[in-house]
Amino acid sequence: MNLGRKVAAVAAAGALAIITTSTAVGSPAAARAAGTVTATSGDPITHEENPRVPDGAAWTEAYFPSSDGSGVELHADVLRPADLPANAKTPVILSVGPYFAHVGQTGPEGWDRVGPSARFQDFVDGADLMARGYTFVMVDLRGFGGSTGCLDWVGPGEQADVRAAIQWSASQPWSNGKVGMYGKSYDAVTGLVGNNLKMNALKAVVAQEPVWDMYNYLFSNEVPRPNVTGTPAAYNSIAAMPPMADDSDRYKANALYEASHPECLSDNITNNNNPEADSAYWRARNLARDAAGTSTPLFVTQGFIESNTKPEDMEEYLANHRGPERGWLGQWDHVRGNDTDGDGRLQMGRAGWFDEVMRFYDRYLRGTQPSVADPAYVIEDNLGHWRAQKTWPLITTSYDARLSTGRYLDNGGASAAEAAAATAADDGRWDMERAPRLEVLSRAEKNAAKQGDASASSFWTWSERAPQTLRITGTPRITLHASTSGNVMVRLWDVAPDGTATMFDENVALVERGGRISFDLKSTDWTFKRGHQLGVQIGTIDSNRWRDVPSGHTIKVSGARLALDVQSPRSDVPTQGDRSPYLDSYLAANTTTLGNIGRGTFPLRLSRHG
Repeated sequence: MNLGRKVAAVAAAGALAIITTSTAVGSPAAARAAGTVTATSGDPITHEENPRVPDGAAWTEAYFPSSDGSGVELHADVLRPADLPANAKTPVILSVGPYFAHVGQTGPEGWDRVGPSARFQDFVDGADLMARGYTFVMVDLRGFGGSTGCLDWVGPGEQADVRAAIQWSASQPWSNGKVGMYGKSYDAVTGLVGNNLKMNALKAVVAQEPVWDMYNYLFSNEVPRPNVTGTPAAYNSIAAMPPMADDSDRYKANALYEASHPECLSDNITNNNNPEADSAYWRARNLARDAAGTSTPLFVTQGFIESNTKPEDMEEYLANHRGPERGWLGQWDHVRGNDTDGDGRLQMGRAGWFDEVMRFYDRYLRGTQPSVADPAYVIEDNLGHWRAQKTWPLITTSYDARLSTGRYLDNGGASAAEAAAATAADDGRWDMERAPRLEVLSRAEKNAAKQGDASASSFWTWSERAPQTLRITGTPRITLHASTSGNVMVRLWDVAPDGTATMFDENVALVERGGRISFDLKSTDWTFKRGHQLGVQIGTIDSNRWRDVPSGHTIKVSGARLALDVQSPRSDVPTQGDRSPYLDSYLAANTTTLGNIGRGTFPLRLSRHG
């Protein structure tokens, strides 16, 4: 559906909903008599009155202005312990995001009556928030749900919304003035924003699988990802969802904001189609850089090998953050700490998510010292082993590996069919909740890797065999000199003595002109067994994970260096945790057998001397 037809359809649906509501619901008293119980009257609604309200909670709605003077009105759903007096003061846990519309998170969910979003009912119920005496607040970002305004992709407008939501939550008569934030994916990003705002009222942030720099979700060093237009289009679709028939008139009017402001949707596509990372637009959305000097206690999770919100600029964010930190980092995909698979296995592999989260909140929102001493960071490596450490990364040594000089043809490598598939993928909906679960090396990519230096599209450098078990951690960084313009891809492979190799890290860049270029790969935590080699592949972008335009140039690469941070496993402190189920899926999708493995030309060891 094109933009004009979509807005018209939303407007028509909204008009019908208003007509239906005016006759079927009318006043709150009529709504109660009809069995459709909402929170629009201002009276708290319990689970017994409306099954969409979590058991033990009382639901109300509220509206307040954003903090930027724009006139944007924000909508909130508030869940309070039903057994507490109206003004009994509690700590507040806040989520701010695009997924809290009454009709559904990313699309209509078939509810038969209005009610608060079930997005984090797993948290409300699993952590016993109401029984513990917490208030849970869900705020719609501008343009979504019951809030007005235009979408702003974590820009100054949305940052103003987060500020307003924290201020409002802290200032209510039922609040003890201490706010924590909770989220996963987009509403984890708003938690990072909250930390960056340096607000006294914000006492703790739990952010699962966030994006650390918004540019990286759509581009990699000026090379567009396949979702560069699909993601903005997906959020346009979420923003344009109609209200429910029994929503209040105020909610309906706000939910239909895009129908009278179609420029909100078109501008969201245009604004996010800018590849210049250093533009003012993207500088305002670089959360990692803006975390400098922040100190809000922070609890994060990150899958090193997930295909959705990747670990890019994570290390920079954590290095810039100066407050207490906790983290679960490992080999999983885009999941929550409590998620399980079809067999009941925890997706992250580690038990106790809600217990640990609530010890974190109790400490910083109530001042209660926990009876259990949780590790600062727990990390699962690619062998499925869990360890605890005081910070991440923990580095034994750092050094630059000198790479070979070589050349490659920037021809795109991948077949025409794969390129067409990448283009088609962008035509679908790709928001942070509905991105591809697994990125798979194609047959063409595996064949090119097997050819080694015999392939025109890439060349290789090999490390010496690891003399002992060691770990590459942190964020590898490549620096090289390119002879002319084009595209470059760098991939890291863990190569066993029998040639079995797993691609575990990669990134790409546009080379605008010949000369020196440097860029980070993804953050990683990958343990090499004794006798394994590191293979570094440099060449054209032969992957449908990006939408590049091959230059056709033969590019000579010289003076290449790979900056590595290496950790010794000798001091690992084991902690509880099972092998995350996703790890085996990733290995199957990204492992092949290489031939023509060359002699090692740089060390893979814990220091330059041993």
